[in-house]
Amino acid sequence: MNERLYFEEQWKRYPLTQPIDAIKQCYQAAHGAEHMLRDVEGARAYFCREMEEAAEDGVLYERIGESVVRIHLGPWRREGLDGAWLFAAFCDTAHGDGDMEALLRTVGEAAACGAAPFSLPAWQTTLAAWREAGMPAVHHSDVYREAYHPAYRIVRAGYLSVLPVLRAITARTKRPLTVAIDGRAAAGKTTMAELLSRLTGADVIHMDDFFLPPALRCAERLAEPGGNAHYERFAEEVLPHLCRAETFRYRIFDCSRMDYAGERVIRAHPLRIVEGSYAHHRAFGAYADLRIFLSVEPQEQLRRITLRNGAEMAAMFRERWIPMEERYIAAFDVERTADLRLS
Repeated sequence: MNERLYFEEQWKRYPLTQPIDAIKQCYQAAHGAEHMLRDVEGARAYFCREMEEAAEDGVLYERIGESVVRIHLGPWRREGLDGAWLFAAFCDTAHGDGDMEALLRTVGEAAACGAAPFSLPAWQTTLAAWREAGMPAVHHSDVYREAYHPAYRIVRAGYLSVLPVLRAITARTKRPLTVAIDGRAAAGKTTMAELLSRLTGADVIHMDDFFLPPALRCAERLAEPGGNAHYERFAEEVLPHLCRAETFRYRIFDCSRMDYAGERVIRAHPLRIVEGSYAHHRAFGAYADLRIFLSVEPQEQLRRITLRNGAEMAAMFRERWIPMEERYIAAFDVERTADLRLS
């Protein structure tokens, strides 16, 4: 979807949009909203006040560009989602450097639209004045504010991928709560865990840290479904701590060195995030309160692995690691028994 279509969607939804409002969308699509975060604590206080006052009707989010969305505060509150999560996503988005080339390209797309609710002379006059001022961040027009009462924050579109998880966490009252993200190689498990970590502040426990050490890598063990994970050590060093909101640490096994390499500290937190292949291993029992399975089509899977690891490693994945994962998924019915299945 090109930028022009995003403008056309906005103009259909908000027919009283003025030229300065279109420029604001251009700026947000290219830059996010970093101009609002010179004072983070002040921005947080303003966010909280606005969240309390925002109307709950309407859609939760709207795409305004390829990489960003507007998330509306009232509907976020309506769904019972934690305001701190949205503010964290906003801060992460606002810390981008911006892209002047993208801004100019977006302005060009807006100028090329034929469905604008304002006249071409009005657009050209407003655009010229904005350029003369140095293309700064702008506010919505009084007309737009009076008609639509905008109350939203700009966040990276990638955060939409964790929205189903946030809703599932909100629906569960148990704390501490453990989320276990399993799935196929290159399906986005680590990315999802990192996004959740940024929003919630919870540390991530990586199943890659429990790579099977050489002493246990016999043919019989590797033929076992899920045998490629050092599940005994995970059960010993991690499982006992997940039900308590306490700080703990576990050893990291570095598969590139085939040896242990320090420890990972997991800070006390009401949310525990476990990610990686074999996170739903039957040996762990029903330890996870929310089980997520991520999938990816085989062709896309190999494309991602090749980009990430190179052609030689992609061949190793195709011939060895992926078949092992698929045996584990089939043997333990991992995909079907997950609480959330996403792709």
